Order: sequence, then C-alpha cells, then structure tokens
Amino acid sequence: GPDRADEAQSCLESAFALARERQARSLALRAAMSLAGVRQARGETREAATVLSAVYEQFTEGFDTADLKQARALLATLS
Repeated sequence: GPDRADEAQSCLESAFALARERQARSLALRAAMSLAGVRQARGETREAATVLSAVYEQFTEGFDTADLKQARALLATLS
C-alpha cells in the first residue's frame, strides 16, 4: 500500500543522499535509478528525471558500462 511505497521512497532517498555525501558516484547512480523508478511509478516523472539526470551528468566517461546504459535508457523514458 501507500505506506510501504512512502517507506521505500524514504529509504532510497536516504541511500541516495549518503552515496552523494561519500562521493560514491556509482552507488549514487544506482540509488538514483531506484528512486527514479519509484517516482516514475507514482507519476512523478519530472522529479524522477531531475534526480537521475543530476547524477548522470556528473559522469564524463564509462558510458559503455551497464549502469550508465541503464540510466540513459531510463532517462529516455522520462523525457
């Protein structure tokens, strides 16, 4: 139900914040993808795109990795 969705989103937001604080870009990207997926499912497409693009844009290389390919594909569905 909605309580579980709120709890999941809260946990993902915490994981995302922690990864960003520690400058762990790959972990931040994974957390952002999960959070974007939750927000997309809730109809919050703009918010999902914002959170994911903020992390994706920090990368300057490695665009052939699975995580960045997945992030790019998810961003394409959000725009």
